[in-house]
Amino acid sequence: MENTTCCHSSCSIEAVVSIDERGQLVLPKDLREKYGVRAGDKFVVVSIENNSSLCCIAFIKSEQLNNIVMGQIAPVITTLNK
Repeated sequence: MENTTCCHSSCSIEAVVSIDERGQLVLPKDLREKYGVRAGDKFVVVSIENNSSLCCIAFIKSEQLNNIVMGQIAPVITTLNK
């Protein structure tokens, strides 16, 4: 599928997926390979609502979220320890 910009230069539509009857979705193989996603990888699921209705679901690799949180907290801890 051709990438189509949706809102920001770093945001693009990569694929269209469906949810099966068990509530599972399959990330296409080409995307798994492109981004190095492997079986067992952990993701944080972030939902965004608009007028009490689901708008978007984002998946963030859990280790990336840890890095983001630590990047925000580490300077505070350093300041408090002075």
